Amino acid sequence: MRMPTLFLSHGSPMQAIEPGIAGRAWQALGHELPRPAAIVIASAHWETSLPMLTGAEKPQTIHDFGGFPRTLYEIRYPAPGAPAVAARALALLKDAGITAGIDGSRGLDHGAWVPLRWMYPQADVPVVQVAVQPDRGTEHHLAVGRALAPLRDEGVLVIGSGHTTHNLREFFVDRRGGGDPAPYARAFADWVSTRLSSGDTDALLAYRSQAPEAVRAHPTDEHFLPLFIAYGAAGEHPRVETLVEGYEGSALALHSWKFD
Repeated sequence: MRMPTLFLSHGSPMQAIEPGIAGRAWQALGHELPRPAAIVIASAHWETSLPMLTGAEKPQTIHDFGGFPRTLYEIRYPAPGAPAVAARALALLKDAGITAGIDGSRGLDHGAWVPLRWMYPQADVPVVQVAVQPDRGTEHHLAVGRALAPLRDEGVLVIGSGHTTHNLREFFVDRRGGGDPAPYARAFADWVSTRLSSGDTDALLAYRSQAPEAVRAHPTDEHFLPLFIAYGAAGEHPRVETLVEGYEGSALALHSWKFD
């Protein structure tokens, strides 16, 4: 069974208890998608110098944030790990000429467990997390995704978890929590959606020089890089379906897509 791939804008950690439009979309995905044998999820919140995968049999729930309600820190997402899937992914990366490794103690950060908590609330689908390498750019992450593409035919759901826009400084300055999106965030999100729909991979790879307000939308690009892993794993010219189109506050675009 060939699985699709997903790019999810995971929102703030509060999405774990206040799901909003993104959480409702994640719940629907969990019901609509074929049940995966395992999940491989690239999270913007694990940065390394070379691709790493979690290899723990029982990955811990990492609360990699501060200043939130106590209830959030009490949440556990006890999904099993998938050491065999991690080893398979490692072999695929090495076959593609990409040096990578396995971290046997790393758990799942909120970029992984927040959306998965709504997609698979029973925490009964094995999960492997993948790190991003911000110093290595978009083409590297597209290559990582393409290397992992064979996993789709093995029942593995490949997910990139990041954000379509991610300017936290502007998000915290403007705490309206709703209302109209900032014009720059809308312009950037619309540009990305159009380029995905038209299959303009070259423009996406060069987004920092071609997209409107790219540096403002992503002062650093770790939250955009998971998109390229999901997009690359979908193969050449995937069919693109918009899953979420909306905003958290004025600055964070929650746009998310399915590729197959």
